Amino acid sequence: MLVLLPPSEGKAASGAGVPLALDELSLPGLSAARGTVLNALVELCSGDADTAQEVLGLSKGLRGEVARNAELRTAGALPAGEVYTGVLFDALGLAKLDEAAYRRAERSLLVFSGLWGALRIGDRIPPYRCSMGVKLPPLGALGAYWRREMASVLPSAAGDGLVLDLRSSAYAAAWKPTGELTARTATVRVLQEREVDGVLKRSVVSHFNKATKGRLVKDLLNAEAEPASPGELVDALLGLGYRVEVSAQGSARKPWQLDVVVTDVH
Repeated sequence: MLVLLPPSEGKAASGAGVPLALDELSLPGLSAARGTVLNALVELCSGDADTAQEVLGLSKGLRGEVARNAELRTAGALPAGEVYTGVLFDALGLAKLDEAAYRRAERSLLVFSGLWGALRIGDRIPPYRCSMGVKLPPLGALGAYWRREMASVLPSAAGDGLVLDLRSSAYAAAWKPTGELTARTATVRVLQEREVDGVLKRSVVSHFNKATKGRLVKDLLNAEAEPASPGELVDALLGLGYRVEVSAQGSARKPWQLDVVVTDVH
């Protein structure tokens, strides 16, 4: 099973230990592309801070991220699983997994990134700020840039098993499974069901969507679940107490679409 995750806007305040070593990151087929994006980002942030802030889409409160980006080559690095601190990763709780579950997380989780393309949670990186939606001079839109680079690398990482795609739309644009791989890919939508004026209604949740997906992955890891297909994933989630419905079966043109229905959001 390969689980595709978005990164988080929230990141650790600083790294520790030795700086980044690009050639030690997983998915070595992306190394050259990572170096190209890193060089472009450092150059941007080493120049006019106002321009960099605008290009990166940073608020005034995050202006300090420009200076931090300029020092990415020498900044201390942390495992990616410790760098990302947003809602999904808080709910996933990597630091609280037992040793066996954490090893499964290292094998199965792949975090997408505007700067790094895609990472395993054990890859050591410095905290950074660069989303997939950025148009980075001179490379242009990072989603399109990474789509070209990942086309030849990601299929082998996916292997011949299930792909569970939990990415947001911006990061999903960076790589889409094709052909038979699409038919064994499952996406998940989180719906809240509640009673309104005596009628049950469903709505898509946003913030709590991330927390639910984080808990879902955590529960699969803790249960030693290794579903090999979307159908087996449905069975595994039902066994874990989730309310899951298949809204669309997959094919060579579209992935499976699963709805996880919740009544409480937290």
